[in-house]
Amino acid sequence: MSQPDILLYTTNTMNGWKPLIFLHEAEADYELRPISFDKREQKAPEYMKLNPNGRIPTIVDRGNNDFAVFESGAILWYLAEKFGKFLGDDARTRSETLQWLFFQVGHIGPIMGQAMYFQRIAPGHGETHPYAIKRFVDESRRLLEVLNTRLEGREWLAGDAYSIADMAHYPWARTYPWANVSVEGLPHLQAWFDRIDARHKTQDALQLPEPRPAYFGHGDLDAAAAVNSARFKD
Repeated sequence: MSQPDILLYTTNTMNGWKPLIFLHEAEADYELRPISFDKREQKAPEYMKLNPNGRIPTIVDRGNNDFAVFESGAILWYLAEKFGKFLGDDARTRSETLQWLFFQVGHIGPIMGQAMYFQRIAPGHGETHPYAIKRFVDESRRLLEVLNTRLEGREWLAGDAYSIADMAHYPWARTYPWANVSVEGLPHLQAWFDRIDARHKTQDALQLPEPRPAYFGHGDLDAAAAVNSARFKD
């Protein structure tokens, strides 16, 4: 039995879900290799040969001489090119898609990530930084307002179809409860959430390697934060 082309190393984080969403939406065969942060598998020498930054996700394309791709945005772009999906057919749409993909990579991810870090991880290590929390929560809200403005009068971030731009933003923007960022007064963003919440393939991807409902505001957020913070004890 032949192996699927795509070997995916990932775990259940906002960046880690991005390639899973693509592969499920594209109905592409792939092999999943979950990475355990508790075991520090992302720092294992063999893994770091594939991803020198020691982070997730990473893919290996067996159909392209075991070509390795790291960085979640680059992975989405690579997969879109490989499978000919979710990037757009004309130059203008492709450019718009990549602009919004890079907006997520350069702004939404880093800023919301810091909002989450200073609220969900740092307190578990005796660190409280009200100024940093306000700075990153306020900037996260501003960035979500940018998305809300972009989505006024349109269903998707680029072109007229669901794309890798939407796939990149969704697992970050949708976890606004974990970052304690309000989405009140952002109706276009909330309608976009509803549209993607209803996409069964995307939602299936969010269950892997295992579901993490606290990120989406469900269950005991404090208990989940304690577990998450313990991952960073070293």
